[in-house]
Amino acid sequence: MSNKKNTRAISPLWGELEGALVPAIIQDATTKKVLMLGYMNEAAYNKTLETKQVTFFSRSKNRLWTKGEESGNFLNLVDIKNDCDNDTLLIQVNPIGPTCHTGTDTCWGDSNDENYGFLSQLEAVIENRKENADADTSYVASLFKKGINKIAQKVGEEAVEVVIEAKDSNDDLFLSESADLLFHYLILLKAKGFKLNDIIKVLKSRHK
Repeated sequence: MSNKKNTRAISPLWGELEGALVPAIIQDATTKKVLMLGYMNEAAYNKTLETKQVTFFSRSKNRLWTKGEESGNFLNLVDIKNDCDNDTLLIQVNPIGPTCHTGTDTCWGDSNDENYGFLSQLEAVIENRKENADADTSYVASLFKKGINKIAQKVGEEAVEVVIEAKDSNDDLFLSESADLLFHYLILLKAKGFKLNDIIKVLKSRHK
């Protein structure tokens, strides 16, 4: 991130609101979860750019306050943006440790695990089917009852179907079989005690 670029972007904010505090929404740059809300004046903003660690103006302490200066749970700066009215900041960070002083990941008590939208919802449904397999009559529950060998077999079958459709020209069938493969793979992950996020971590480690 270029400090010069962001300084030019932010200057109209304090040009119009000289001496004022502006809300600063803190967002995890990776998970996109909102972690907390603080307030900045121009000095706090400039120190944030200089140190690359988010600094607020503390209304209770009546001074600049770098998040983590006592706990070590710093908010390492990734990016800063103004909103459309130039009176609020969106600050993306890489958090070190929990953000809230109570020890939770966010100031709303939420976990800061990565969320993959519908896929995360689907994982939750699969987990529920597994936990209630004895009483559940769904297809997913029936696979869990049959055990890991049957689930792994289904993944293999769906993978073969994907390969077959990839060689054809029917896009609808290819997408349908791809969806089947991904669905059964999520079931296999759950059967092995893992989640999609575990695979993402492996991919990220390889990317580095």
